[in-house]
Amino acid sequence: HATDATNASRTLVYNIEKNAWDEELLSILNIPAEILPDVKDCADDFGLTEKSLFGAEMRILGVAGDQHAATIGQACFEPGMMKSTYGTGCFALLNTGADLVRSRNRLLTTIAYRLNGKTTYALEGSIFIAGAAVQWLRDGIKVIGKAEQSGALAATADPAQQVYLVPAFVGLGAPHWDADARGAIFGLTRNSGPAEFARAALESVAFQTRDLLDAMRKDWKGASAKTVLRVDGGMVASDWTMQR
Repeated sequence: HATDATNASRTLVYNIEKNAWDEELLSILNIPAEILPDVKDCADDFGLTEKSLFGAEMRILGVAGDQHAATIGQACFEPGMMKSTYGTGCFALLNTGADLVRSRNRLLTTIAYRLNGKTTYALEGSIFIAGAAVQWLRDGIKVIGKAEQSGALAATADPAQQVYLVPAFVGLGAPHWDADARGAIFGLTRNSGPAEFARAALESVAFQTRDLLDAMRKDWKGASAKTVLRVDGGMVASDWTMQR
């Protein structure tokens, strides 16, 4: 059996520097190396599917983990390119090329992809609450009926109102990693209303993304002010949010 380098890297027993299963960790955990899959490039021959799945056997010529696949799908093939996937949470990967950057700012060092035997590395940060903030607007405080209404409502917010949401509904992810943090709203006045709540919720995603980008810039000199950011996921349907 076989897997690719990106999935192997998430097992925590794969040495991403040597591109091999880590013998010391396998020994400590008493894992026989013989039971582990061969590790291939992301673009390689992984065999055939079962005929029952698609009516015919189909050759599998590519494998990648979910966020790594999104990085490839967004064509972030050059160092300094970054993709951010906005679903319930958010996952951002910054291509660092051949540089295996050991984060000093609580980010994950990972394999972005491996092609033709060449490993490309990345820094990754995870945000717990992104689209979930919109769900809170809809299902929690019921200021919108549908998720797609959030951007239009936020656009009507009074610019003089400075309302901010810390969406720590389940703690804070990277780069803070504070499981005990809880959500808070700041700047409320008597004139604050649904539009201000919507703007604060959507802007909280942008602020968290900025936290990740700042941490990445501190970790890696190649992450300049001109870092290319490509986005995907359900929240990209909101132009207002993506332009924050």
